[in-house]
Amino acid sequence: MPRSKNAVAARARRKKAMKMARGYYGARKNVWTVAKNAIEKGLKYAYAGRKQRKRQFRRLWIQRINAGVRPHGMSYSEFIGKLHANNIDLNRKVLADLALNHPAAFKAVVDQVK
Repeated sequence: MPRSKNAVAARARRKKAMKMARGYYGARKNVWTVAKNAIEKGLKYAYAGRKQRKRQFRRLWIQRINAGVRPHGMSYSEFIGKLHANNIDLNRKVLADLALNHPAAFKAVVDQVK
């Protein structure tokens, strides 16, 4: 009995991968073996990038909160410590948004903490 290669599924698999390689430079976009490696590496970067995005946003929020509390004579760590001590449950994302877009509301929070 002849060997079954299942060319239909194999072609579909390669076609799907080559679609992902669209826009790559040089042979990475049209040579299967090169494209396969480029796609694999790209997916690894994408996975790592999704984790890094969370870290980077937290760092940005902390910087914005720090910049917001400095004019009120406090440091970031002081502010967060007093925030927790007074049981005010606002996360860093909300605090950063207040500090940037609603300074009056942020000042009210700082005064509540003091």
